[in-house]
Amino acid sequence: MAKTLLQDLVSHCDRLLRTREIPDYDKAANGLQAANDGTVTRIAAAVDASLATVRLAVEAGADLLIVHHGLFWGQTQPWTGPRLELIRLLVQNNLAVYSSHLPLDAHPKLGNNSLLCAALGFKSPKPYHTYKGFPIGLQAAQSIQRDELVRRLDLALEAPEGRSVVRLIPGGPGRCKKIGIVTGGAGSELHQAAEVGLDTLITGEGPHWTYSMAEELGLNVLYGGHYATETFGVKALAGHLSKKYHVPWTFLDHPTGL
Repeated sequence: MAKTLLQDLVSHCDRLLRTREIPDYDKAANGLQAANDGTVTRIAAAVDASLATVRLAVEAGADLLIVHHGLFWGQTQPWTGPRLELIRLLVQNNLAVYSSHLPLDAHPKLGNNSLLCAALGFKSPKPYHTYKGFPIGLQAAQSIQRDELVRRLDLALEAPEGRSVVRLIPGGPGRCKKIGIVTGGAGSELHQAAEVGLDTLITGEGPHWTYSMAEELGLNVLYGGHYATETFGVKALAGHLSKKYHVPWTFLDHPTGL
């Protein structure tokens, strides 16, 4: 059975993703969030670290879980109920957890935004959408009919045949020419899109009031789902690690529908 040292893998990820350099939400805690006995023989990847995905990782025989949304996002929770069960499963099954949020979004090859651009057929995208002064999203100069863009996004997100998963706010022109891509929950950042001259924004989700705002700003908005737009990065990172360290990996699909 092939195996590698957890610390070697973590150090590589931290360098590759520039974990210490790229700013994130104060409580995101990027990097290794839970350790194991120090070795990795099988990697699992999931969008979210939760009791459900930890159970799936245990079933898959993984000893490292790579996630985009980690275990920590705010005030530490009491170790009771489901939280206690999650921690117990990690310890009893020797399962480590590595999380990368905005650093993974921003990576030029393995990132959610760059991979979604590639899936849509966009070439040579440029940086756009900053967080604390650091570019996270991308923009592309691409002339495409709005309906065709919706179709491409459905294909990229592997929507069921005959059913669209994209929620469209048709606030902008019927032909899109300057398109922003920010996976996840960037719907509330429409003003930033308008300020740089975009006519279309692709993201995962946004608040109800963004419909009226998009109309007022003259902006098309395509919501593909927070979960669905952020499956790309963890798959790519796990695949990269599998190839480099010769350990198998699997993706744990636990869609939220959001």
